[in-house]
Amino acid sequence: MTTTMHSSKKTFVGFGFGPIQSALFLFEAFMSGNFSRYVVAEVDAALVQAVRRNGGAYTINIARKGVTEQVTVRGVELYNPAVAEDRSKIIAAIGAANELATALPSVKFFDVGNQASVAKMLADGLSRRPSDRPAVIYAAENHNHAAEILLEQLRKHASAEALKGVQVLNTVVGKMSGVIGEPDVIRQLGLTTMTPATPRAILVEEFNRILVSRITLPGFRRGIEVFVEKDDLLPFEEAKLYGHNAIHALIGYLGELRGLTAISQAVDHPDIMQTARQAFVEESGKALIRKYAELRDPLFTPEGYRAYADDLLERMVRPNLNDLIVRVTRDQLRKLSYDDRFFGTMRLALRYGIAPTHMAMGAAAAVVSLVRHSGTLKDPPASLPRTASELTESSLRDLLLEIWGETTDEHVQALIQLTWQALGSEIFRAFNQPGR
Repeated sequence: MTTTMHSSKKTFVGFGFGPIQSALFLFEAFMSGNFSRYVVAEVDAALVQAVRRNGGAYTINIARKGVTEQVTVRGVELYNPAVAEDRSKIIAAIGAANELATALPSVKFFDVGNQASVAKMLADGLSRRPSDRPAVIYAAENHNHAAEILLEQLRKHASAEALKGVQVLNTVVGKMSGVIGEPDVIRQLGLTTMTPATPRAILVEEFNRILVSRITLPGFRRGIEVFVEKDDLLPFEEAKLYGHNAIHALIGYLGELRGLTAISQAVDHPDIMQTARQAFVEESGKALIRKYAELRDPLFTPEGYRAYADDLLERMVRPNLNDLIVRVTRDQLRKLSYDDRFFGTMRLALRYGIAPTHMAMGAAAAVVSLVRHSGTLKDPPASLPRTASELTESSLRDLLLEIWGETTDEHVQALIQLTWQALGSEIFRAFNQPGR
């Protein structure tokens, strides 16, 4: 599907041109019909040139239920902040912008690069903004306090007066997306590359119910109207980490044990999907409902959370998302950290008297994955066994305590015991049977 550029008075400015920017923020700004100008800062010089040569147009692939659709976004101005002339154009556009979005790999990238620093460019541009033009900045770096961190960086470069009428918003982005660069896979899935000269394709799901902080600027009306504002995003960020992210990882690691190569294959393994649903609804869900019942938000009710779980479990296993096990299961050390998806969810459950035995299956599978992929680790833990068969309760304890460091609490022994029990269970041994 090809769309045409709309005409109105709003300007959108984005930083970073990965899937979240190109196929969510910029895409939704374009589809809203409320913007007439789209400016993006991107450091990939080849990509910038490719979009320019393509007349400011790029294509994304949207995985809907049973079909993948191509959509072309037009009228985009892509600039490289490492180039002085381009940087000047970015700063000028910031001064005219109504809505902006940062979608960088990490909050660590907010203020790096001297003159090309995102925070510095934003500060310079916002300082030129007319006093009667309010603006919001969506921070989409997958960090619970991305907005606060960005605002702190902005204050280093801009006066309080320059930041008046500017609000930085946190976001909860529950949209699955990725970049595919293998020509064979692109052909197999029938995808279209971003431009004819760009050898990679953006593939995203259709989901666009993105949560953002409540806007408090007087009279401000969002041009990207599909987003949903919430007074407090933390409960929903926890639902994403301890629900969406945790269960996605659980399916990935159990699928790896079983010898699967794609998340979509899990649908043919009822034991994996049943374990995932039990962990989602009975452990993550029950704990979060008890924690946030006073909000009276539909999500934090038995019916609402069950619907949330069933919707995500259906979306996660869509074959046309091409969600590969090897991608989902990378970075085991981070995912096994004390506050992350597995043990963070298990600690939450224990806090409310719930035994997270199903989530422990995912943690155990991630430990086995860590051991099996030890050769790929840049700095493996000193206590990491050479093989999974060498795991004992004592060595597991040493390994987990080394991964966790000093960030432990009263649940530490219960977490170790639950993970060890999972490793020794008949259910776990059944998962560890490739080809079953």
